[in-house]
Amino acid sequence: MKFKQSEVQNQRIERITTSHLVVGIDMAKETHVAQATNFRGIVLSNRHLSFSNTIEGFEKLQRWIEGLQQKHRLNSVIVGMEPTEHYWWNLANWLTNKGSNVVLVNPATTKRNKENRDNSPSKSDPKDALVIADIVSRGYYYEHTRQTQEFQRLRTMMSDREFWVAYSVRLQNRIIRWLDIRFPEYTSVFKDWTCKRSMATLKELPLPQDLALRSITDMITTWRKHMHRAGGSTGTQKAAELISQAKRSVGDLTALAEAKQDLERLIAEYERIVEMLGEMQKQILAILSEIPMASQLRSFKGLGPIFVAAILAGAGDLRQYAHGRQLLRKAGLNLAESTSGKRKGQIVISKRGDSTLRKYLFLATLQLIGVNPVFRELHEYNVKVKHMKKQRSVFKLLGKVALILISIVQKGETFTPEKESHIIAQAA
Repeated sequence: MKFKQSEVQNQRIERITTSHLVVGIDMAKETHVAQATNFRGIVLSNRHLSFSNTIEGFEKLQRWIEGLQQKHRLNSVIVGMEPTEHYWWNLANWLTNKGSNVVLVNPATTKRNKENRDNSPSKSDPKDALVIADIVSRGYYYEHTRQTQEFQRLRTMMSDREFWVAYSVRLQNRIIRWLDIRFPEYTSVFKDWTCKRSMATLKELPLPQDLALRSITDMITTWRKHMHRAGGSTGTQKAAELISQAKRSVGDLTALAEAKQDLERLIAEYERIVEMLGEMQKQILAILSEIPMASQLRSFKGLGPIFVAAILAGAGDLRQYAHGRQLLRKAGLNLAESTSGKRKGQIVISKRGDSTLRKYLFLATLQLIGVNPVFRELHEYNVKVKHMKKQRSVFKLLGKVALILISIVQKGETFTPEKESHIIAQAA
């Protein structure tokens, strides 16, 4: 059955009946604002409610909702809010635990509907809350579902990992900058400055002035402090190249003592982060071992543990999706087109979804094209026979990846090469 967003929207509208109180909440760091309407979008509250981001504020909201339900004889309530930063998380979970039906509204939808109520581009918290309630009453929302403990732990770990990976990249860029200034010839000797021999050099003799007066034997002796196989033909060759480049270096000669201290701090911090990321990966693998579908996904050749963890962290339990297109929409990878009259607009991805999930689905597809024979053949066929641009082929295959992920989870099976060929043929 083909998944259509319009059908889903109609189902959402049908769920909101004459007995529903529709509450829209504009989220902020300290003070939230709520407005309430009926299923037709008619305002039911005399004025908006402002409440604090505390337990007292949450209870104030609940009393206000219950009062409106009693006054207007409404026995159901649906609460809508924007997932603004992290401010919405605690209130959404508190309301869910209290049995309220909580739904989320895309901020882009709110932005584009501000003028619907009063034909004015003005902005205020009460107006935003009313716009959110209006959007919910028309079915433009998606459910807030609490994931199980394992998925919540995985999401927390992957969010934490994203931060430290980004920090690690910043440190690496800073170290490369240091080398570009102080020893620009260094990377011609060590293409990968993070290898053991290079790291030993940066710790002991980072400046060209330190290296220029050393012999090959001195260099190998220095490396042996940090690694077992420091010598040999490779070690001798690298030492000779490094000394030669140091003697002819054009690196900056000012503030050398301070520069060395700067590099020492950078290297120490980089190694600390690398060790931390290694420990985090062990914890992520332990959590994955508690999620049965993770082993099914990892049977998909080329889909490593970090990709599996990132997809499950962003998408949650894949059993809640009926089709791969729903997963694509969750990631903002569904297609959007702007066409009017005789003008046919360009088709692009919507980018209305989880950006981290979108990134890892894209990277996972690139990985599969590189290591999975079936996907490599499909990519080559798209590019050479169908004459697709490479990027378009990647996005086409990304749709197949989403379809396969949902399919193998729904069927509860591991992924064998035979099934791989069969499912790919069905997806073509």
